[in-house]
Amino acid sequence: MKKIIFLFVSLFYITSFYSQTTVSGKVTDHKGEAIFGANVYLDGTYDGASTNEKGEFSFTSEEKGTQTLVVSFVSFEEYTLTADISTFKKLTIKLREDVNTLDAVIINAGTFEAGDNAKVTALKPLDVVTTASALGDFVGALQTLPGTSTVAEDGRLFVRGGDAEETQIFIDGIRVFTPFTPSSNNIPTRGRFSPFLFKGISFSTGGYSAEYGQALSSVLLLNTIDEPDQEKTDIAAMTVGIGVGNTQKWEKGSFSINTSYINLAPYLEAFPDRNTWNKPIQSANGEMVYRYKLPNDGLIKLYGAFSYTDFDLIQQDINFTNGFRFGLENRNLYFNGSYKGIYNNGWTLATGFSFANDNTNLKIVDDLVNDNENSAHMKIKARKRFSNRFKLNFGAEYFITDFKENFQSMTFGDFDYGFQNNIFGTFAEADIFFSKKLASKVGIRLEHSELLNQTTVSPRASIAYKFGEYSQFSLAYGQFYQNPKSEYLKFSNDFVAENTSHLIANFQYVKEKQIFRIEAYYKDYKDLVKFDTQFVDPSSNFSNDGGGFAKGIDVFWRDNQSIKNTDYWISYSFLDTEREYQNYPVAARPNFASAHNLSVISKHWVEKWKSQFGFSYNFASGRNYTDPNQSGFLNRETKSYNSISLNWAYLIDQQKILYFSVNNVLGTKNVFGYNYANQPNINGTFAREAIVPNADQFFFVGFFWTLSDDNKSNQLDNL
Repeated sequence: MKKIIFLFVSLFYITSFYSQTTVSGKVTDHKGEAIFGANVYLDGTYDGASTNEKGEFSFTSEEKGTQTLVVSFVSFEEYTLTADISTFKKLTIKLREDVNTLDAVIINAGTFEAGDNAKVTALKPLDVVTTASALGDFVGALQTLPGTSTVAEDGRLFVRGGDAEETQIFIDGIRVFTPFTPSSNNIPTRGRFSPFLFKGISFSTGGYSAEYGQALSSVLLLNTIDEPDQEKTDIAAMTVGIGVGNTQKWEKGSFSINTSYINLAPYLEAFPDRNTWNKPIQSANGEMVYRYKLPNDGLIKLYGAFSYTDFDLIQQDINFTNGFRFGLENRNLYFNGSYKGIYNNGWTLATGFSFANDNTNLKIVDDLVNDNENSAHMKIKARKRFSNRFKLNFGAEYFITDFKENFQSMTFGDFDYGFQNNIFGTFAEADIFFSKKLASKVGIRLEHSELLNQTTVSPRASIAYKFGEYSQFSLAYGQFYQNPKSEYLKFSNDFVAENTSHLIANFQYVKEKQIFRIEAYYKDYKDLVKFDTQFVDPSSNFSNDGGGFAKGIDVFWRDNQSIKNTDYWISYSFLDTEREYQNYPVAARPNFASAHNLSVISKHWVEKWKSQFGFSYNFASGRNYTDPNQSGFLNRETKSYNSISLNWAYLIDQQKILYFSVNNVLGTKNVFGYNYANQPNINGTFAREAIVPNADQFFFVGFFWTLSDDNKSNQLDNL
């Protein structure tokens, strides 16, 4: 009996041994180097092993028939092989590098990213409001980046030799038509939108994606917060006004609102400027964001903003004995809705729309002007992830603009002007990753303008190569079109779109909270608008005979490691540009462009004083102006612009902050140009007066109080 039992046991082990299959092979990278520690297993089973130092693996399995072998290792793409298990012998498996890892190449020529999702951050979201010279304006912070020109009396973005009209701004991918509050001469405008509602910024100084059009120089993308971390209330009391914000949050949604009221009357009583104010600036602003989560990672966002601005002043002017009177009342309503959802098989769908109504009443000396603009943008795009190495982005959009102006003059009478312009655009763009070190983006954009009856085609392409652990090189090329601005279209529609091409070369080095960038570029302008009168008016004769170029080098260095508790960055731009456009008789460097721009920004935290100190230095070389007492056009240059600004944030307790800032703390007398008399004096000389800031310095004091669920949150990151 014992012999029989022994025989059955032996037969069982022998049968089991011969019924098992041995799975074996070797795992290497694309260069043939062995990968040690790769995980190899049969999908849906416990059968598997890890590779040894030679990259070899071997294990047995009782599984039969068709099976799936899976091989995985950190920073490499997962490998799968489906076949009959009997063929899984002496395999040679080469793993491909995972192009989605943090150390993979980034397509970045011409673009600065800011946000938690950015692989490389040159500017952080909180920098928008902690930079001393920015005064809480996101545009003020961006003006410290290379590629921008300091035009302190204007306040908008002038990028790489381009006019401010050549930069477009988008919120959650949808166009903002009137992003700045209107202002008067030498009083810089500000962005309408609070930086507190945005989680990230992408600032493209050139060569940007085919998804965006109607911008010759630059695109600024603002992305609102997807989900706030907690419920809270923010209260602000400032020398210029008051503000309050509140966020409510629940399981599938949240709602945030910010409101503020600004009145400069008390400030101007304490610190008078060079103007005579009939009515000091006052403004009321409100913003809200509603967010709702849907299944399949879907998200709906509804963003709305309203602003009202009103002022009346008299400015000194050499050609007006009693001064130049300018009054303004502006109402602006903006609404933006967007949806984004992730679907099966790697599809992502995003759609949205925006509507804006901007109404402005102007009083210019004795003339009255009413401008009313209704604008809308509708967009849909899809993104398909075919693999980690190939992604396709495509979509279509439609822009609507209806502009009307009523001009009432005691001298010339009553006139109505206006235009309607609808633009259809479509685009397609592919991201191609050849490896972790080499990637490209190739796209094309088509637009049709109904007003101009013109169709344009814009190719875009960029490529990036990572040649070291911390270094990479990028190239970008693109063609860009933009319709002439409203100032021209209200008088004529006999135009073609202005256009330019960008060529950009970029080197970037990133290592442990340090980043260095240097970028060279060339822009070729064609079909720029020209007119033959001193100012644009109904008698102007227009053409698209203008052109020009812009070329230069931008340098950026940021370091948040070398000095304890100190973050600083330095940016420098060299710009060589000439244009023959508007009423220029010859090609010349535009009067808004400086050949050299330099910014030095630093922030230092002192723990024992519970304080953050900020420093900003801005320099710009002289700008051109025309002196009628000498021959030539734009024949003189102003002195250089210099400004040092300081700020101090003191943490009274965990949720209360006292904040101080001073712009141009040394009171430097900056000059933006000169205004000449219309007629010469008895000596045949044209008298002049300097165009200077309305005030040499600006002082700000604020108290900020946060009430939050955790009793720890404060607005220090927002100051």
